[in-house]
Amino acid sequence: MSFPIDRPRRLRSSPALRRLVAETIVTPDSLVQPLFCLPGSEIKRPIPSMPGQFHFSADQAAQQSLKLSAMGIPAVILFGLPDRKDAAGSGAWEEKGVIQTAIRAIKSANPEYLVIADLCLCEYTDHGHCGVLKGETVDNDATLKLLARTAVSQAAAGADIIAPSDMMDGRVAAIRAGLDEAGFVDTPILSYAAKYASAFYGPFREAAGSAPSFGDRRAYQMNPANRLEALREVELDLAEGADMVMVKPALPCLDVIRAVKDRFGRVTAAYQVSGEYAMIEAAAAKGWIDRKRAVCESLTAIKRAGADVIITYWAEEAALWLGEMEF
Repeated sequence: MSFPIDRPRRLRSSPALRRLVAETIVTPDSLVQPLFCLPGSEIKRPIPSMPGQFHFSADQAAQQSLKLSAMGIPAVILFGLPDRKDAAGSGAWEEKGVIQTAIRAIKSANPEYLVIADLCLCEYTDHGHCGVLKGETVDNDATLKLLARTAVSQAAAGADIIAPSDMMDGRVAAIRAGLDEAGFVDTPILSYAAKYASAFYGPFREAAGSAPSFGDRRAYQMNPANRLEALREVELDLAEGADMVMVKPALPCLDVIRAVKDRFGRVTAAYQVSGEYAMIEAAAAKGWIDRKRAVCESLTAIKRAGADVIITYWAEEAALWLGEMEF
């Protein structure tokens, strides 16, 4: 048997060669850091379920944005923890609401920095669901008006991008119409188009205080068994005016990310969610995996699948690691 002339190992023989021929490269430019915002001032409080992450008051979120900007991370996405909640989630659209205050603080300290406003009512409702209720069911159409109102409030505060995560049918069209009517025709929408009812959201719900008080969200978030449905959801959101689309969660849905990118060719984001973060952190704390390598490999897999933008809780650390990482 003759030995093969083609020897793929030739291009794996040194770190420099491996870097030279790498097909997928993750840079800080593609990362977005989530920030959890609280009312008050001078607050930077650890989140127990997510070691290394914090609750920030608006002033501290602004300082964090300056740090992230200096590291080459182009954007943050904001989640709010209000000091009061009600059945309609009215705190979501208050002019001096927690997110609106944080947006203004960041823009005051760092005017050119990109601020993405997550748009959902779950953090603001006293029942924890993503819209107003009719009995024990989320009233889809009644919720659309409140989402549009919140989007306008966030844009007025200075948000650069509105990111609806509620999974109501028709929300992108309602939000686009609301923004346009209010004069925010140039404010883009990053839609959580394919958001699954995932088991990997647990730590986030504690961090954001957004767990539903009864039932679950499977009546409006997607069944993890479905891929074709994700493509339909993306198609609908793009038709309604979404400028970018997102798949959530990221690692369990690499096939969906690839399918979305291949089918539509539009800017595609993926959210590396709290459960993915917590699993790697827990295993690393036990000494079972190499934390840095596991984080960088997971980000590379998400990028390789087709994500242009990765929302990740490791953005700050990954910005330091990626240039020096050897696989």
